[in-house]
Amino acid sequence: MKNYLVIGNPIEHSLSPKLHNYWIKQNNIHAIYEKSKIEKKDLKDLVLKIKREEINGVNVTVPFKNDVIEYLDQLSPESQSTQSVNTIFLMKDKVVGHNTDIYGFEAAIKDTKFDLTNKKVFILGAGGVVPSIIFALNKLKVTEIKLCNRTKNKAENLKKLFKNLKIIDWGEISDSDMIINATSIGLNNEDKMPFKFSDFGKNKFFYDIIYNPSETDFLKKAKNLGNRIENGKKMFIYQAAAAFKIWHKIEPEISEKITKILD
Repeated sequence: MKNYLVIGNPIEHSLSPKLHNYWIKQNNIHAIYEKSKIEKKDLKDLVLKIKREEINGVNVTVPFKNDVIEYLDQLSPESQSTQSVNTIFLMKDKVVGHNTDIYGFEAAIKDTKFDLTNKKVFILGAGGVVPSIIFALNKLKVTEIKLCNRTKNKAENLKKLFKNLKIIDWGEISDSDMIINATSIGLNNEDKMPFKFSDFGKNKFFYDIIYNPSETDFLKKAKNLGNRIENGKKMFIYQAAAAFKIWHKIEPEISEKITKILD
């Protein structure tokens, strides 16, 4: 039996096993997909296990998307450009890091039919998935990307990868068409955002990369003011499907049934 994992810290909230094991069963694949809470010191040993084929594939989530890079043999162009890895696999005896988050975000936005061409986007947070979102936003031809993060130097580091990025102070608000929450604020229902939502204006598109819970405080407040909202579930499904195809060479089913099993 083949073994697949999602690693992170925290990892309890991850629905990756639920989704991947559904697809594994549906396609009669002799495999299991589990979640594992690890520490940074465990990354080297994990990569060695992939090399020895004790583990056949790994998804990487917070906070290891960049940390794992130093232990890999090779990066895909997407991972090289973003310095972010969320999918690992073995190819010709080399452990390869790839980024399916870019495709996941881009496909999810296209699903919403929201045209980002020449739009202004404001991102909250500078964590592991943010380089992938910025990369995808540039592909979608946005006109401006502004970002704020509680730790400003972490935000400034992203400018080394994306010269068009503008950094503003935490708590400031920027005039934008789309506001993206890429912080961990919202994983707990008691988490609150540090600004007035009404200051953003009306008829904006609020997007939260968090998918569990399905409606964070960020989305609830935006919705109550009449804005359009979307959580990260579709992004999660699309990035998972891309990883599944890499590992199993099978295009998995994406349907309303899939979104419901994750509720």
